Amino acid sequence: MKMRAPKFGLQVMAALLCLCYTYGEAEVKRTYIIHMDKPKMPDSFSDHLQWYDSTLKSASESADMLYSYDNVIRGFSARLMSQEAKFLEEQPEILSVLPEMIYELHTTRTPEFLGLEKSEAVLPETTMASEVIVGVLDSGVWPGIKSFDDTGLGPIPSTWKGHCEVGKNFSSSSCNRKLIGARSFSKGYEATYGPIDEIVESKSPLDDDGHGTHTSTTAAGSAVPDASLFGYAIGVARGMANRARVAVYKVCWLGGCFGSDIVAAMDKAVADGVNVLSMSIGGGLSDYYRDPVAMGAFTAMSQGIFVSCSAGNNGPSSGSLSNVAPWITTVGAGTLDRDFPAYVSLGDGRNYSGVSLYSGEKLSDLLVPLAYAANVSNATTGYLCMTDSLVPEKAAGKIVICDRGGSTRVQKGLVVKDAGGLGMVLANTEEYGEELVADPHLLPTAAVGQRSGDAIKKYALSDPKPMAKIISGGTKLGVEPSPVVAAFSSRGPNVVTPEVLKPDLIAPGVNILAAWTGAVGPTGQTRDTRRVGFNIISGTSMSCPHISGVAALLKAAHQDWSPAAIRSALMTTAYSTYKNGGTILDVATEQPATPFDYGAGHVNPVAALDPGLVYDASVDDYLGFLCALNYSATQIKLVTNKEFTCGSSKRYSLGDLNYPSFSVPLETASGIGGGVGVKRSVKYTRTLTNVGTPATYKVSVPPQIPSVKILVEPESLIFSKQYEKKGYTVTFTATSMPSGVTSFAHLEWSDGKHVVRSPIAFSWT
Repeated sequence: MKMRAPKFGLQVMAALLCLCYTYGEAEVKRTYIIHMDKPKMPDSFSDHLQWYDSTLKSASESADMLYSYDNVIRGFSARLMSQEAKFLEEQPEILSVLPEMIYELHTTRTPEFLGLEKSEAVLPETTMASEVIVGVLDSGVWPGIKSFDDTGLGPIPSTWKGHCEVGKNFSSSSCNRKLIGARSFSKGYEATYGPIDEIVESKSPLDDDGHGTHTSTTAAGSAVPDASLFGYAIGVARGMANRARVAVYKVCWLGGCFGSDIVAAMDKAVADGVNVLSMSIGGGLSDYYRDPVAMGAFTAMSQGIFVSCSAGNNGPSSGSLSNVAPWITTVGAGTLDRDFPAYVSLGDGRNYSGVSLYSGEKLSDLLVPLAYAANVSNATTGYLCMTDSLVPEKAAGKIVICDRGGSTRVQKGLVVKDAGGLGMVLANTEEYGEELVADPHLLPTAAVGQRSGDAIKKYALSDPKPMAKIISGGTKLGVEPSPVVAAFSSRGPNVVTPEVLKPDLIAPGVNILAAWTGAVGPTGQTRDTRRVGFNIISGTSMSCPHISGVAALLKAAHQDWSPAAIRSALMTTAYSTYKNGGTILDVATEQPATPFDYGAGHVNPVAALDPGLVYDASVDDYLGFLCALNYSATQIKLVTNKEFTCGSSKRYSLGDLNYPSFSVPLETASGIGGGVGVKRSVKYTRTLTNVGTPATYKVSVPPQIPSVKILVEPESLIFSKQYEKKGYTVTFTATSMPSGVTSFAHLEWSDGKHVVRSPIAFSWT
């Protein structure tokens, strides 16, 4: 029987609450997401919207509801005073009141690099390829471009329940059989910043930024021949799943991406019927029951939707990941085998290579004066080339060396240009190391690594008349080694749940060519009046839609696979070594990378189509995981929208989550030197599902590491039919090591044709 709300009591308390704010300093309202316990809706309400409205009015007569949420969570969002929010939090029918979080965007050659240049190699031409719908939460979309050409596509899938929102510069005809839906969500943004200035940005799904158009076409754009940015990277541009349909949800605006808008978009995407949800956005880390994206992703996953998110651009710092829930596929970034070289020739005959996408009038073939920015500035941070920091009389007619950091890379070039400079050498500092990111600069530029930058600066500071010139090298293919882990790509370990290894894998995220908006130039700078059909940008924002698109391919080929099965196929077939056997490198250290950098490795779409075995996981598996975290019934309901109580007599272990990788946090024993010699054993369990033909798989653990003994039981698994499940255990017997030590290994199951590989990470604290 449902409870009846004590309406009179709530009204009296609300009145007293208002009196408390009659005097004293005015407080600024902020947005809160209110998560309701729907089974507790009183009988006096005919529907949940009336209940939500009554609940809100009990705390504030003047507050307006921004959104009601029906799918990914049950509740609403509203602007409230802190005391009003606290009052709601104390009501028994309310599960949580979360202050809104502001998220940020994680901001071709790729199909060939991934082995997708011949689509039939991965996915035979069937109608199922065009039945998959990829939903993208981002900055909107620029319609009518070739990347959204619907030629050859049949009717919109019957499963689609969404629509094409009409707004400024966006009509119903902006959508077609390729771009089948578009919506925008701005109530949270406007509640904070006021009404959108439509002179500056469009209150519609239209993409004023470019990021959303780039990510959506990376995932599922139609094939476009002769695509390039100013002639760079010329070729056929196509999304990973170029026959899949696209639905765009605009949640990111000039002021950021607001949590209440993101939850509303996820809510609609689930109702609309997307099969894949791609989110190149991220914010801070928190427990899963306080993370709206994790909550929304859980409901999406439970309805068969594959959710992929970018890992973040806070690398190479340890523990810098976002989007770490185990039901989300977390994607880091690597490089392609393509580069855009630019060369710096010095007056003493030395030459240094860098990168650039500059396309304007080239510098003279003759050497021109060279100067370090610190020497042509009166500012204490002049070396950073910040706005108005250079002295025109000193910088004019020179190539100026600017240190990276403090402002955008392209903005530094504009500062040099405004001061009369002829060109720029953008020099990496220790923070950026040898990572090179190409930009479409507005003056001749070469971005160089730290070592080259230091050498060029030393020359400029020591030679009495330093001279230089900058030469463009066009597009270079076959760059080795590739891939390498991008320095900006966020790294593990997973600080929320160390027992879950994140990121899950990496995909191309550096210098990626994809479609662009017509609203701004390729640099996004106001002064950049150039307009392009395609742009080249970098970030885990670019790697995430690669995985989203490949997941769409797998969904089309294996319609009955769960999101966990798709992720498993992607992870266990990923590679972490080059053809010569060497481990993938980390550009930040120029040393071999680790699973904390690349997860299971770099995606291999062709192999993922036929993984042999998968580590599948259901909602029940994740409920057990939450029980292992000692979550209460209320906290579990917040995450899952489900009534569930952990069994008091059942043993739950984080090591039993059926994940395709292993992360084993170990406690350093007390004693001198971290208790070296003290041993501890932990046991993890896993279950494999056969998605191939009958076969016998044998396990190997190459190589064993001295500090940990790894025992797998049984050593072989016999599968006699498809979808048969077999379990195994792994016992890790570890010798104590000093705190902060990490070690890595992997285990493989193979039937002679398939190799099902899982990385293992050990960390002592």
